[in-house]
Amino acid sequence: MTFKCLSLSIALVVGCFLFSSSAAAQITNGKSPELPAPFATKSAGNAPEVSKPPKGFLPTVPNGFQVNVFATGFKSPRFLTTAPNGDIFVADSGAGKIYVLRDPQHTGGAQEREEFAAGVDQPFGIVFHEGFVYVGATDAVLRFPYDAKTSKRTGEPVKLLDLPKGGAHWRRGVAFTADGRHLLVTVGSNSNNSTGEDARRAAITICDPDGKNARLYATGLRNPVTALVNPQTGTVWTTVNERDGLGDDLPPDYFTAVQDGGFYGWPYSYIGDHVDPRVKPQNPELVSKAIVPDVLLGAHHAPLQFTFYTGTQFPQKYRGGAFIAEHGSWNRSQRVGYRVTFVAFQNGKPVAGPEEFFGGLVPDPSKEQVYGRPVGVTVAADGALLISDDGANVVYRVTATQ
Repeated sequence: MTFKCLSLSIALVVGCFLFSSSAAAQITNGKSPELPAPFATKSAGNAPEVSKPPKGFLPTVPNGFQVNVFATGFKSPRFLTTAPNGDIFVADSGAGKIYVLRDPQHTGGAQEREEFAAGVDQPFGIVFHEGFVYVGATDAVLRFPYDAKTSKRTGEPVKLLDLPKGGAHWRRGVAFTADGRHLLVTVGSNSNNSTGEDARRAAITICDPDGKNARLYATGLRNPVTALVNPQTGTVWTTVNERDGLGDDLPPDYFTAVQDGGFYGWPYSYIGDHVDPRVKPQNPELVSKAIVPDVLLGAHHAPLQFTFYTGTQFPQKYRGGAFIAEHGSWNRSQRVGYRVTFVAFQNGKPVAGPEEFFGGLVPDPSKEQVYGRPVGVTVAADGALLISDDGANVVYRVTATQ
């Protein structure tokens, strides 16, 4: 391990941040970082094998927190979100279903479970808006009428927007802008670095709540998994899985604010103007406009859903910060990710690189075995953090103990 000091403005604190061998994990302040050369290490094919953990196993969390199992019995629990009434919605993508979970007696576990929808083609993103539940299926954005008091459907879904179907990255995130006037939809690329894809891929689309007047909001995002508005600032943020095949330490996946009209490099470059030598022909003019993302998470960590901590149960340090679920690497010789990290914010901006908050799922990084793969995160009504795991097929609950 090495350490590199990053000089921040006085308002944002001065500190040193840990770098890992999986490429720098840091905040960039908009400056292009120094990265390893492409192919400095051989590209690895190192998929995990999810194994049953030892009896009594629970993931690790910092001192002052505890973990318990909140819900089980899923096929592939992925996106999590908390409804306005406090119910928990889970996209069981593998089953094509969306469930509603409740704990009316505050036991710490889901005592009630109700099927909200079935037969949805790989549902992922879920957002609530003016009496409707919007769902990002792999081929479309669907809108379900529902009762916000009971979380029960009140009618059949309506297709609002067709999306490029499936592919290498099938997840579709949905979110509303801060003013509630526009819907954001994330769609990942269908390749590593192809220049000939559907323009809606590797991009975030924006449209009216009824799906009309769709246009590209941001492009060059290789696989923007989820989007969410920072409640303090109204700024749109996203998590991005960068490309594979350039070696263990390239390029870093990232977490960034997204500018309307912004271009983030894919497929021509990554993390600003670092050119991918495999892409022919290149586009120097476009590369010169590539925006450097805000927070680098390390190469091949595979960040999926994230959430801003809006509760008051956790200590002050966590309030307003972001929790990011990392699904974990397959394109790296030493396993990384398989955890939830925390990025501290002050005044709506990140002030430190990511630190592990929830982990212990990789008993030995040099071996195939893992005990789970985090996907979704949401803040429950009581301030607990819920985490979905599509390796163990459970939802965990993290609470503060002091």
